[in-house]
Amino acid sequence: MKSEGSSGPGSAPSDRNASNLFPSGAAGERSEGKERAADREEATATEVQRERSFDVAYRKLRDLIVRGRLTPGTRLVEADIAERLEISRTPVRSALHRLEQEGYVMAARRVRQSRLAVAPLTKEDSRELYWIVGHIEGLAGRLLAEFDRETRERVARQLQSINDELSELARGRRAEPGRIFDLDMGFHQALVESAAGPRLLAIHAAIKPQTERYWRLYASAIMDDLGISVAEHVAIIEAIARGDADAAEQAIRINWQNGAERLGRVIDSLGERGSW
Repeated sequence: MKSEGSSGPGSAPSDRNASNLFPSGAAGERSEGKERAADREEATATEVQRERSFDVAYRKLRDLIVRGRLTPGTRLVEADIAERLEISRTPVRSALHRLEQEGYVMAARRVRQSRLAVAPLTKEDSRELYWIVGHIEGLAGRLLAEFDRETRERVARQLQSINDELSELARGRRAEPGRIFDLDMGFHQALVESAAGPRLLAIHAAIKPQTERYWRLYASAIMDDLGISVAEHVAIIEAIARGDADAAEQAIRINWQNGAERLGRVIDSLGERGSW
């Protein structure tokens, strides 16, 4: 004879056995909570990895383009890049899309199917870039000239120190394009970082590296006019030091506009790169 709580081969499992199969109450909720937490952690880890891969692809490709390692007109094949960087194609695709938005990469449409390639270096493109950067830095210069006298003079001394080194290189006509590039970049970066807010800095950081492509490729010819650029820097420094916001903004714009003209003459002489 079986007791009331027993079960035979054909009977339904007891409440105790069923609770083992289907947790309920507080225990069940804890189990489900742990599963959801694990899923969230896994999703977060996947997202972080995806963002890291995108950042690696974007920064590596942009650096190769800016430094001229990927020359204008070079075709960019998603699968080849993913293999070289040892990451999946998805972050590479996202990085290429970002670079296309920023103007580093363009779609060549002379073929039936558009193909991505490193954007060419052209006179028209350089003029637009220099004009944009001139306005961005001009705004930073205006803001800087409106600061208190102590701040203006401190930044002016910093800029003057950099410009003195450029002046020495110009007078000696020393062919040190790398050093000249670093000093000129340092001059403009110090000016912007001294006054610009986070939004202006972000815009400047997105567009300024594109001008570096032109500088690196045409550096030897651009250096011939270094003395003129040094003199334009002096006008910028003096306007900032005396707190003349209009003059500071105008002097910075003129420096970039004249730079575009100087670069345009070089491009006319040496030719555009990577045009299609």
